[in-house]
Amino acid sequence: MRKYAFLKQPVPCGPRDLIYKIMLYQTPKDGVFLFQYCSPDAVCCSYDQYYHDAADVYADWNDEIDERGWIEIDDPLPFCQHDAFIPLRVKGRETGQPQWDQLETLRDGEWIPYP
Repeated sequence: MRKYAFLKQPVPCGPRDLIYKIMLYQTPKDGVFLFQYCSPDAVCCSYDQYYHDAADVYADWNDEIDERGWIEIDDPLPFCQHDAFIPLRVKGRETGQPQWDQLETLRDGEWIPYP
């Protein structure tokens, strides 16, 4: 399950960054992750936190999210980044030969380089 939300006001994170939106990602096996984004338009997160359960995420963040509330989105495709809002993966990860410095995205049914 994945849900994201925009914050009412940016929340400071680290010495210079502000968090504008968050994403909750819950897996049956690995637990709950909260991804934090330093731009309202960010595709990938800048920070993440681990939680033992979603109730703790809601307790920490529900008062901070705006009137749109939590917005559900599809889980990531296989081998794709869990925090990305678009299909995004490390090239070669699906074959067991990841090229860590190269990303690709799915466009019109084809994986293409991601800038």
